[in-house]
Amino acid sequence: MTEQTAQGPGPRRGRRLSRDRLTAIGVGIVAAGLIALFVTSGTATDPRATDTNRIVGRTAPDISATDTLGRPFRVQDYRGQWLLLNFFATWCTPCKVEHPELLAFSEEHKVRGDAAVASVAYNDRPGAVQEFFAENGGDWAVVADGESNFSIEYAVLALPESYLIDPNGRVVHKFTGGIRRGEVDAEIAKRS
Repeated sequence: MTEQTAQGPGPRRGRRLSRDRLTAIGVGIVAAGLIALFVTSGTATDPRATDTNRIVGRTAPDISATDTLGRPFRVQDYRGQWLLLNFFATWCTPCKVEHPELLAFSEEHKVRGDAAVASVAYNDRPGAVQEFFAENGGDWAVVADGESNFSIEYAVLALPESYLIDPNGRVVHKFTGGIRRGEVDAEIAKRS
């Protein structure tokens, strides 16, 4: 047996173990810091949060297109009234669930003339959209978001998402997930 073996791992191996331990400890500290950052960061930095989307508080990006029924549609044509701009798809289950709420909101406000609904169909066929509305009701404008990428302009991350645009054309609130008519009415009441 050599002298080095009898005395332990030797100076080089000992330094390598110490370096490996220090590296592991450093990686652990960085990982713990990142986990703490993610856990403690609230919705204020979450792009999915309702009022923190990059366009909330700004003029609504204009959508100028032809709807699925061949009618012209422009967001700016709704100035003077509230507009609930809904991004959805006919293949999206939560979108189907929220549709009766959109329908009720539209019907209630159509009578008053103070608010309207419009939709942008994401990655959907115009025929499927027309069939969906024929079966489920709703006579508002629906634009297909094919190559125009309206969902990118509105920073849509998941379906359904809706944007409340005030009578001056400013986005005042983002709804993530299915909306409820009462939630939309409450947001309008807060700002009226």
